[in-house]
Amino acid sequence: MSYTALYRKFRPQEFEDVKGQEHIVTTLKNQIKADRIGHAYLFCGTRGTGKTTAAKIFAKAVNCEHPVDGSPCGTCEACRAIAAGNSMNVIEIDAASNNGVENIRQIREEVEYAPTEGKYKVYIIDEVHMLSIGAFNALLKTLEEPPSYVIFILATTEVHKIPITILSRCQRYDFHRISIETISARLTELLEKENVTAEERAVRYIAKAADGSMRDALSLLDQCIAFYLGEELTYEHVLEVLGAVDTEVFSSLLRRILGQDIVGAIEQLEEIIIQGRELGQFVTDFTWYLRNLLLVQSSDDMEEVLDMSAENLALLKEEAKMVEAETLFRYIRIFSELSNQVKYSSQKRILIEIALIKLCRPQMERDEASVLERISRIEKTLEEGIPVASVPTQSSSAAAGQPEAKPIKKELPKAIPEDVQQAVAAWNSILQELPGLMKGYLKSARLTLGGDNVLMVVLEDEMAASYLNMEEHKKELEDAIARRVESQVDVRIQLNETNRPFEESYVDLKDVIHMDITIEDE
Repeated sequence: MSYTALYRKFRPQEFEDVKGQEHIVTTLKNQIKADRIGHAYLFCGTRGTGKTTAAKIFAKAVNCEHPVDGSPCGTCEACRAIAAGNSMNVIEIDAASNNGVENIRQIREEVEYAPTEGKYKVYIIDEVHMLSIGAFNALLKTLEEPPSYVIFILATTEVHKIPITILSRCQRYDFHRISIETISARLTELLEKENVTAEERAVRYIAKAADGSMRDALSLLDQCIAFYLGEELTYEHVLEVLGAVDTEVFSSLLRRILGQDIVGAIEQLEEIIIQGRELGQFVTDFTWYLRNLLLVQSSDDMEEVLDMSAENLALLKEEAKMVEAETLFRYIRIFSELSNQVKYSSQKRILIEIALIKLCRPQMERDEASVLERISRIEKTLEEGIPVASVPTQSSSAAAGQPEAKPIKKELPKAIPEDVQQAVAAWNSILQELPGLMKGYLKSARLTLGGDNVLMVVLEDEMAASYLNMEEHKKELEDAIARRVESQVDVRIQLNETNRPFEESYVDLKDVIHMDITIEDE
């Protein structure tokens, strides 16, 4: 006899065997016990969470000759026929390949005939969101008023694609992602039945990699067992089969990034590639590792949230003290963006190398998080007593026979209107009165004088400049300034198109006013 895959071999045959969906199982069993069976059900949720399995068990239960507590007995003729796929009362339809109007018309003709045996004819339409608009319309009337002996069970992974007219005619049941603990317990149970020994860490990693899908977990377990047939399934074996990377590698990589060791980080990536690890999985796992660091920083009581051993948790806590939260946010953002790019790229390695260089060199980016990280590193350098740059004193310059360097003096505006001065001095308070998006864009803005009583707001981001130049947004900013300084100040939004830093082209009014003028709020 040919080999049967684990997810098929151990497909639940009773409601009690459906794991992680107790809220749905209890409701369906109660309906059967109370004889309050509906005519149309919609089972929705991610792949491998038990939608089709629950539909088949429900079909058996409603036709079972001797149901036990709302669950099928599994021994009567009806139960055995449905389990074997020989029953005329249960019709499974794959909407992905039978999605036309003619397919639904065929169903409408068939439902006119009562079942030859059993109580109900059950139609299970899988991936129902694949039906065409015409097919959905053809299904409406039958779905609303089917014969008393017909039950429709629609299953889908993309419920948002189902027309509202269909949704309103069904009882909707949302299948949740299954927890790591539930999947691990099920895998351990099945491993005992298969007489396979496995490390607990290995089982939990498979459960985590399944991402809430019991079917994916069983498929991954099947793959790992086949590769190391007859051997104990270890954590290292699982990592090798799935192309995953151990957390110790992530720890080493993070320390190299924090040390701005670009060469070391690239060498670490090279080692991962030589070992045959899957790069897309590496990006996902490293993002999760950074997320775990952030959670450890957020609270001391994260043991239950983070699924890892005590020694790994201790290492994580140690590394969490080495990096600022703002830096982790930047790392996570870069790798989250990278995750989307890697999926469809043929040059995965190059994209990852660029991302690692960005992590090591925050000066390559001009966003707020990168600037904060650079400032943090400078502060740390100063705290350690390491001079940033050696500045020659007057005596040393004179001794060298060189003329003393004169400081470059900025050309300042001859007169800054008082209203503009007040607006600049109260700028941070003005921002607090603005909506979130405007405030976010204006945080990185620079202020200069744009003419008589005109405050020029200079931005580096073209999108931000375009947004703030809209008449209603510009008016909102001028009104916020007027409320604060009790006078009308004209605002001009300007994009820095000089291709040079702001300081080389404009006078920063914040610096000028904060240094030379003190304005007291009345």
